[in-house]
Amino acid sequence: MSLRPSIFANFQRPLYLWNLMIRDSTNNGLFTETLKIYSFMQHSCVHGNTFTYPLLFKSCTNLLSIPHGTMLHGHVLRLGFQADTFIQTSLVDMYSKFSIIESARKVFDEMPQRSVVSWNTVISAYSRVCLMDKAMSLLKEMLLVGFEPSASTFVSILSGYSSDLNSFVFLWQGVSIHCCVVKLGFVCFEVSLANSLMGMYVQFGKMDEARKVFDFLDEKSIVSWTTIMGGYMKVGCFIEAFKLFNQMQRQSIDIDFVVLLNLISGCVQLGKFFLASSVHSLVLKCGCGEADSIQNLLIAMYANCGNLTFARRIFDAIVGKSVLSWTSMIAGYTRSGHPSEALNLFRRMVRTKTRPNGATLAIVLSACADLGSLNTRQDIEEYVFENGFESDQQVQTSLIHMYSKCGSIKKAREVFDRVKDKDLTIWTSMINSYAIHGMGDEAISLFEKMTTSERLKPDAIVYTSLLLACSHSGLIEDGLKYFKSMQTDFGITPTIEHYTCLVDLLGRVGHLDLALDTIQAMPLELQTRAWGSLLSACRIHDNVKLGELAAVKLLELSPGSSGSYVLMANLYTSVGKFNEANTMRNLIDGKRMVKECGWSQVKVSG
Repeated sequence: MSLRPSIFANFQRPLYLWNLMIRDSTNNGLFTETLKIYSFMQHSCVHGNTFTYPLLFKSCTNLLSIPHGTMLHGHVLRLGFQADTFIQTSLVDMYSKFSIIESARKVFDEMPQRSVVSWNTVISAYSRVCLMDKAMSLLKEMLLVGFEPSASTFVSILSGYSSDLNSFVFLWQGVSIHCCVVKLGFVCFEVSLANSLMGMYVQFGKMDEARKVFDFLDEKSIVSWTTIMGGYMKVGCFIEAFKLFNQMQRQSIDIDFVVLLNLISGCVQLGKFFLASSVHSLVLKCGCGEADSIQNLLIAMYANCGNLTFARRIFDAIVGKSVLSWTSMIAGYTRSGHPSEALNLFRRMVRTKTRPNGATLAIVLSACADLGSLNTRQDIEEYVFENGFESDQQVQTSLIHMYSKCGSIKKAREVFDRVKDKDLTIWTSMINSYAIHGMGDEAISLFEKMTTSERLKPDAIVYTSLLLACSHSGLIEDGLKYFKSMQTDFGITPTIEHYTCLVDLLGRVGHLDLALDTIQAMPLELQTRAWGSLLSACRIHDNVKLGELAAVKLLELSPGSSGSYVLMANLYTSVGKFNEANTMRNLIDGKRMVKECGWSQVKVSG
């Protein structure tokens, strides 16, 4: 109900009636009306009390009105409420939610008396902006002055641990909080606290510790289940997540929207059609099949399973297609190796009222790169510039990739040079462009500029591009140097991509024994692709003996792949061992394996 001035014609009313009106409007979400009531109350020369001002501060917070908040703070000071713990705590909360942490802390420090809620509020303020060292310092101070933390204290702190704080120091802090929680006996009966503990461990990828907390809980909430399932999905343990879901069903726990999102996300990663169709049936049974976020994930799920027909059926059934729906389907075609279909769908999209965003254009540019058509490339490039997307970093990154894949490294560098605030992704894209063009020196020069002049910290992805550049250019000393420095200088653990680049580099220049030593030093689960690189190098350098060893290892680790037999047959052919080569080819037929055909594109009459 809109409050009119006539309602306040009789200003001479007691404070408790004004407070009731302020409470009702605030509880009903009419925060602007709350401030109007207070204004009329001021005109009647009635001053607020302990009950009035916390509600007013809450209204200011919801309206994000800093001017009104500071004005009310002045009123509180004039009226002498500095010693009122309730009002001062509300002030701390208001300033913290405005992200004015200095003011929140100043009010807190000047409070003559504090409650546990006061401490929790300022701790929560620091946690909200991820200043975890200050939050922990306050927790220690709270314990020293004799206040016993509540479950809410620890929930506030644990909420501050995000994936951006993925370091040993912060993990140690989280573990110390867990110890304190156990010592105070909270975790036995506080489900929300246990959920926060699990969430903290999930952020750090420590699923064994998260699972211990989960298993310790006698009564689990739906948040408990979704937190642990989401954690397993995050670290790639999809089978364990689906086992938990089966356990949920056996215990007749209601399935909510988040559970379904987790299940579909797992199917997107696994790419198993039978499992995907089962989850889709469950979605329909739960009546969530028409939710926009669910439909877009279903499109991605089926596309990742290689079933573009089902993905397209879902897309076509969506009545009011959002930009995310179009982008999901275009991405499905692009990532499944159907760039022409992706571009046709994009052309259809631009004829509708739905406008593409930066993510859509980035995917379309990736499709152009895969297609390699200069005419199509020019059409999409014109659309990018005509519609003001040339400054979008996603689009800029994809433009660099597209130009390099279409053979125009000069145009790729022009786009790179135009970017004002280059992030790591932009640098990586340009370094990778030099790598695939065999321009190792240029890639190294750009990497050195990135790490020295720009002082950007490299990640595992940019090192993959750098090692690829060294490999394609035969820069063995540089490759070995960077492979070592990524571990010693930046603490990056080598992945299969790094090992494969290194083995490929050593193999190309004929250091086959060193390449073999590198593979044998690798974890067993990472060796398959590296043995393939070594076998290819053996064919180049006609080393049959080492090639046979590599082939045996490949067949042990990947017995169903025809590529190993083909590489070995080519090696035998190169040294004149035609009988052995025929034996390899016959094995492909005997094992009913299919050799993938090579293909190329030729542009004829447009």
